[in-house]
Amino acid sequence: MLGIQEAATELGVTMRTLRFYEDKALIAPQRVGTTRIYSKREMGRMQLILRGKRLGFSIREIKEFLDLYDVDPEHHEQVRALLVKVTDRIDELRQQKTAIEQTLEELLSIERQSLDWLQGMPDGK
Repeated sequence: MLGIQEAATELGVTMRTLRFYEDKALIAPQRVGTTRIYSKREMGRMQLILRGKRLGFSIREIKEFLDLYDVDPEHHEQVRALLVKVTDRIDELRQQKTAIEQTLEELLSIERQSLDWLQGMPDGK
């Protein structure tokens, strides 16, 4: 059981981040008076949330995964839903990678042309 400051430090986030995810109903720390207490379960959920964010999933998508986890003790539905989302995300990232590679090639070409043009100017000016 950790307080909000200890939980934030352990997770590498701010206290504000923890309150944000609580406001979004992704975590529900216990309360002792006005003090938030983070259990192993809440810390595990936060680790899943942070991983989901790093992988580019939306808050809504992360909430869907977590909700499935709560209602499916065998985790079959959660894994199926995760697989669909992961496959979609892989496709999206591959498309972005292709677009980035094309843009990079075009920019490098413009850079080479510009340098060549400048080098052809008298006195390099």
